[in-house]
Amino acid sequence: MSNDVTSTDGGASTAPPTRRRRALWVAGVAGLTGVVGLAALGGVAARDDKPKSDQVSDAQPSTNRQTVSDDGGADKNGTKDDGGQDDEWSGGDWSGFDDHPGKDSKDGKDGKDGKHDEKDRAKQVPCDSDKLIQAITFANNENGGVLELAKGCTYTLTRNQDGNGLPLITEHITLKGEHTTIGRDATADYFRILNVGAGGHLTLKGLSIRGGQTLQPSMTADPATVWAPYSAAVRSTVAKPPATAAPGTESPAAAAKPTATAAKPAAKPAAKPVAKPAAKATTKAAPAKATPTKAATTAKAATATAAKPVAAPAKPTGAGPAVTPLVEQPGFTDGAGVLVQPGGRAEILDSELLYNQAGGNGGGLANFGNTRLSKTTVAHNTAFFFGGGIFNAGVLQVDESKIKDNTGIIGGGGIANGAPRIFTEDVDGGAVWVYKSEVTDNETLGFGGGVLDVGGTTTLHQTTVSDNTAVLAGGGVAVADSQLTLKDATVAKNSTAGVGGGVAVAFDSVATIEDSRIKDNTAGFFGAGLYNDDSVTTLRDSEVVGNRAVGPFARGGGIFNTEGSEVTLHRTTVAHNFSTLPPGGIFNSLGGTVTLDDKSAVTANRPTNCFNVSDCFA
Repeated sequence: MSNDVTSTDGGASTAPPTRRRRALWVAGVAGLTGVVGLAALGGVAARDDKPKSDQVSDAQPSTNRQTVSDDGGADKNGTKDDGGQDDEWSGGDWSGFDDHPGKDSKDGKDGKDGKHDEKDRAKQVPCDSDKLIQAITFANNENGGVLELAKGCTYTLTRNQDGNGLPLITEHITLKGEHTTIGRDATADYFRILNVGAGGHLTLKGLSIRGGQTLQPSMTADPATVWAPYSAAVRSTVAKPPATAAPGTESPAAAAKPTATAAKPAAKPAAKPVAKPAAKATTKAAPAKATPTKAATTAKAATATAAKPVAAPAKPTGAGPAVTPLVEQPGFTDGAGVLVQPGGRAEILDSELLYNQAGGNGGGLANFGNTRLSKTTVAHNTAFFFGGGIFNAGVLQVDESKIKDNTGIIGGGGIANGAPRIFTEDVDGGAVWVYKSEVTDNETLGFGGGVLDVGGTTTLHQTTVSDNTAVLAGGGVAVADSQLTLKDATVAKNSTAGVGGGVAVAFDSVATIEDSRIKDNTAGFFGAGLYNDDSVTTLRDSEVVGNRAVGPFARGGGIFNTEGSEVTLHRTTVAHNFSTLPPGGIFNSLGGTVTLDDKSAVTANRPTNCFNVSDCFA
């Protein structure tokens, strides 16, 4: 993957080792291509929602905000402050800054004499974008520092270097503000706002990062086509319209057998917008062609082997064993607001990431290192691929924050932890922990309206995932080849035209749901509350209530379990769920396993409670 990153020294411990990507098996989404066609890709990507008072904590300052651009001028509400220094700007880069010693250093030295009192002393940055650029450059040269930005100021960036509006962060630098905005001028070339390199440590306090925009791909991709190589059922809907017959009672996969020729992913553009580094050792083979006469279980096996390489990568003569990199690498268009590279760290506190748009992954934030968000709002961001609000392939902690009104076109409207391939190889997810936060009103045309995990580990603790939308699967949460933990969490009022209105657990994933509530979600096909496919899901002391599977062939309003999958319920209630076809409570495919303990209750579901579930009164 071509990228704009520095070396990854020191970043090996921030993300789990790369693993072989397994195909996603999302059965039962036959006929969704028409739905995708109705949700035009360009229309969603181009939306420009206006902030509402109850949506974004975009508090306005009590004083008039100053708006200053890179050319050093201030608007009529502010005055230019040169800080007693000469302007250092020369052209479209920051060449010339690196040669100047720190003017506040002792004895006129360059600040690199090891005296921490100078490094730690806060420096005032006037309301001037040139001065901000200069201050960050000096801080990088002087082993870091704390920069106090002007209260109520808008630092408007009009120029960039290597796709970054501000200098690459290579030291420990803190940017502190109060009702302070750093944004890209709407008429400027495309660039992200902040980039944290390997060894850099950025802390943001009291800032709003707005309007970053990276180049969109030269060729767009249809979400159904992107996901088709990973699912026989989705592949069949792309290649050929589904039959009009109702699905069978055994499995949705049996109702939508794959066609003889698999639909191919979107064609590669002439110039790839994202490319993996040459050091990537693993290879991906094209999906295997499915045989239409095979049973659903054989189709599942064929899908599983589709992602396996047909042969080991060739080794150069005399070369040692192939080395698998321990960290994923970002693409040039990832992270329109903030990009954290492998080996980099970021703390975003009491801040906002608003109205950023990434041509790749991570509209507001793309984290490939180690990042914490606390009491921060990530809203109204867009990613053309994955992670409209946040994309993660490292270590991410989110606490007491709001992730809302973001759009990830292909997957992960709010948060995407990893991603399947589009034009390049997949990106394995890292570790995500979300605590006492809200993931609301996000959307995607693909998988995971609120949260998507592909090949990673995600924990949602005392967190609400609500009012999110996914066209294909997982209106609230979608995971594949992943580990998911919901603890004292609420997944409510999410929707999908496909499967898993609340939670979709797919292909060899393990999910643990404790003291949680999955309620009032809707799905067009199966599993309005929980859809479990080729995975193991355990529910303890939880509720699956009030979910509705409303499509013409919909089943399993509460829980839908496919063959070969396992669902275990301990002290859990499945009640007041609805589906068009029976049962409304729990549908267990032949060959699947659903186990209820004697303290669990399946009751008051319509039209019936269960199918193929022992100890459940139908």
